[in-house]
Amino acid sequence: MAANFSRRKFLLYGSATLSTSLLLKACSSNSTTTGGSPGFKIAIALPGVISDQAWNQSGYEGVQLAKQKLGAETSYVEQIAQADQTEVLSDFARRGYNLVFAHGGQFDAAIEQVAPQFPNTFFIGVNGAVNGSNIAALRIDHLQASYLCGIIAASMTKSNQLAYIAGQQFDATQQELRGFELGAKSLKPDIKISSTFTGDWNDVAKAKEATLALISSGADVIYQWLDTASAAVLQTASDKGVYAFGNTKDQLEIAPKAVLTSAVKRLDLAIAYLAELAKQNQLKGQIYTIGLEKPDILSLGKFGAIVPEPIKQKTLNTKEEIVAKKITFEKCQEGGKDTRCVKKTTA
Repeated sequence: MAANFSRRKFLLYGSATLSTSLLLKACSSNSTTTGGSPGFKIAIALPGVISDQAWNQSGYEGVQLAKQKLGAETSYVEQIAQADQTEVLSDFARRGYNLVFAHGGQFDAAIEQVAPQFPNTFFIGVNGAVNGSNIAALRIDHLQASYLCGIIAASMTKSNQLAYIAGQQFDATQQELRGFELGAKSLKPDIKISSTFTGDWNDVAKAKEATLALISSGADVIYQWLDTASAAVLQTASDKGVYAFGNTKDQLEIAPKAVLTSAVKRLDLAIAYLAELAKQNQLKGQIYTIGLEKPDILSLGKFGAIVPEPIKQKTLNTKEEIVAKKITFEKCQEGGKDTRCVKKTTA
């Protein structure tokens, strides 16, 4: 949705006699439908722009891949503000889309509100924590990848202080933060990890400000999960001589002097996989979680030249232990709260 398209104008359009399809076109010049088989229609609602080289681009690419593999008709709308999520999802359903992806855990409440009204449309919350008769969630096991990054961070820090930055606080980001903490503390139990949620996945100024504040407080390794704003974190870290991690895409080239590695999440492949299940009428109302056991979907990116070989090897060995289920992350209570804890076996 264009930045200058105000909420007030959106409501005025919504109350007019124009169709909801016209509403969406007014809302975003980038609301696009591309041809394919008229028998199967896939749409995706995106919180950011498809050119962010991160989260939103991977979602868009997933729907395009599904179009190629399945011959589906596809559509997308970018930059959906939280206040407008229910209307956008409802519009796709009214227009007969079989499968609607809502690309981010922040869509969960909107999915739960809209889905019961449109039983013939299947809604998938990417990064979500929802399920129902026509609702599924697609989850990357963020905790597994961030655990590995935590090991690297603890090995590279000099200040014994790490930091995590994300756009919003919901289940997926909490899981990723928890994994980062567990990985780091597996090496250094007394290490300190602080976290910041900027409230905006794409605001470059907020991302830079948050990064500078964390560096000023002593953090010398930063794990970020942002969209368009991710490059600002990585470049600021590089400018200040501290380390950072890429996320979603392999982001080493953005700041090669700072990036240790990236948590690469091939959401495009995961989205296309669930779309194929949907077309075969095999999609179920459950949470689909994909981890390191599928390295084509979840993996570490290229290591920066600054990471010593022994640290690389330890990290890769730990990855194999996770895949072999010698290291698992079990539900537990800590400080009176439900969380995840590490369980190690020798079997």
